Amino acid sequence: MSSVAHKVEIRREKCETGFVAHVVFDNSRRLNVVNPAGLRDLIAAFHTLSQEAELRAVVFSGAGGKAFIGGADINHMAGMKTSEDGRAFITLIHKLCQAIRDCPVPVICKLEGYTLGGGLEVAAACDIRISTDTAHFGMPEVKVGIPSVVEAALLPRLIGWGRTSWLLLTGENIDAAKAEAWGLVEIVVPAAKIDAAIEHCVHSIAQEATPLAVRAQKRLMRRWERLPLDEAVQAGIDAFAQSVAEGEHIERMGAFINRKKK
Repeated sequence: MSSVAHKVEIRREKCETGFVAHVVFDNSRRLNVVNPAGLRDLIAAFHTLSQEAELRAVVFSGAGGKAFIGGADINHMAGMKTSEDGRAFITLIHKLCQAIRDCPVPVICKLEGYTLGGGLEVAAACDIRISTDTAHFGMPEVKVGIPSVVEAALLPRLIGWGRTSWLLLTGENIDAAKAEAWGLVEIVVPAAKIDAAIEHCVHSIAQEATPLAVRAQKRLMRRWERLPLDEAVQAGIDAFAQSVAEGEHIERMGAFINRKKK
């Protein structure tokens, strides 16, 4: 099995109420494909950031501009022989997706070039996906003899069963325009404008919204995914009551009322 040289960089950018983290995965010589070592490093990065109380948002990107994550390292997968080999590897992809979903603040995914296979599963696990207009997306696993699994299960919630079936069963790619029309990505912009689009999103979360409310909102949305409607509504009531008890709203609402009076 080949070893893939990679680097995981975490940059912390200060903001008024804490910091925004930029997580950059760099295996750009090979379209940022991931192997077990790269996955473990990414999992560790998200676990570390999740423990930091002043974290406001995370921007997750791939280095080089040619891919976010171009899939799993096919050289590693070709060497897998037993069910234990397969289970161990795919569980690492799931653990990365879970670390992103468990991150207490929004994770914004910067999508350039190719986002394929396990990379698309990772992107689906992020909260907000912003793409260049030249990006391409696909789930080509069936073309190399394996099914699409783990967080591919999120795709029907994002794009519906029919479109998920098309992606997973044909293994063909779609372009950014179709990805946006299908609801796979939230925003598509020219490559020259993607950093500005991400900065706008980050500013709305980290500067305009309040820290505890954002964390409460993401936590509640994760619960909504698992709960029947009546229980999801009740969970919202509980979250609202807790938010009022924490008192974060008092200063913001007071400022809004005073501004209107002036």
